[in-house]
Amino acid sequence: MEQLERVLPDWIESFLKYTDNTEPPYLFRKWTAISCVAAAMQRKCFINWGTAMTFYPNMFIVLVGPSAAGKGTAMNPGLQILSEIPTIRLAAQATSYQALIRHLQKTNLTDIDMITGKEKAHSSLTIFSKEFTVFLGYHNDELMAALCEWFDCDENWAYETVARQREEVKGVWVNLIGATTPSSIRSALPDAAIGGGLTSRIIFVCEEKKGKLVTIPIQSAEELQLKEYLVHDLEKVSLLSGEYKHTEGFEELWNNWCYEAEANPPFYDQKFDGYIGRRRGHLLKLAMIISASHGQHDLVITADDLAEAIKTLNEVEVKMEGVFKGFGQSDIAELIHRATAYIVNSGTSEIPLFQFARHFSSDMDKLTIDRVIQSLEITKTIKLVSVPGGDDYIKRIA
Repeated sequence: MEQLERVLPDWIESFLKYTDNTEPPYLFRKWTAISCVAAAMQRKCFINWGTAMTFYPNMFIVLVGPSAAGKGTAMNPGLQILSEIPTIRLAAQATSYQALIRHLQKTNLTDIDMITGKEKAHSSLTIFSKEFTVFLGYHNDELMAALCEWFDCDENWAYETVARQREEVKGVWVNLIGATTPSSIRSALPDAAIGGGLTSRIIFVCEEKKGKLVTIPIQSAEELQLKEYLVHDLEKVSLLSGEYKHTEGFEELWNNWCYEAEANPPFYDQKFDGYIGRRRGHLLKLAMIISASHGQHDLVITADDLAEAIKTLNEVEVKMEGVFKGFGQSDIAELIHRATAYIVNSGTSEIPLFQFARHFSSDMDKLTIDRVIQSLEITKTIKLVSVPGGDDYIKRIA
């Protein structure tokens, strides 16, 4: 397969090296790279899994963090690379639901399976949105329902036009990467949407601050050369086509992981019940992407590919639970989340109570501060320490 010859041994690792002299957190950069590889693979690659069950390597990835955490900065290099490959179709960052459907219709790509020689039509589109909640809109049930259906990559997706005419899109495949803040998610998504539907299909990559300080971000000659290699190799990835197989080593590790995941899920929060139900699907998609990143062209997922996919999913799940901390029926749920983030990121295990009160003076009165502190004490997150004749302070426990 000379036409598929690549320069780099691992596309994702090379992207991380290329973006090392930037400020965004490691996970933001890594999952941007994952989305780029997925964008190149499109609907041409797949794995058949059981009766009438096929998985494609599309992912919905949302980078979540406060302003200036580096979300957009992490996405920029990926967007620049994708924009240099004309066969990868990108959607506008902000568009209407109807415009998005028209974009899907116009995609009209054709693929020839490298093994069977069969020709197939597909509508593969990557949504690259630095303002995900602007793209999604406020409680936009119609778009959220469509995204759920597009994620599952139906062979034929039908919809009804304004003129009450039924139209179809052949071979729907939508890959998405977006960025938003925790507060924007709370504004855009109704409480009823949390736990299932769209949120169960999203990998939320959460960080609370930028990765590091970079005072001189000028690209070196080596980095500029590396970018050329990244474009070259991603274009080669876009030539992959066909069904992924797996090795016996993959099967053994997969079985072990499935039993372990069933017994010890990463979350015991009902807001993640839907995600847990789809976790195996997320892992299969990720394993295909990891395999493609490694520079192999045999369309085979090995035990090493799966092991890396498991590690990658585990490391992002460590902070994922924080994305919904501000949701809940309690009127102080968001304040509890913000207070926890403030205490954790304070850089000290002891915070004077007056300092905490000053920080939240615009949002909490004394009664509310007391309620928030009591809630955090009950969960053994903090302990309020009274000092006779001195200033009371908050002691972090967890």
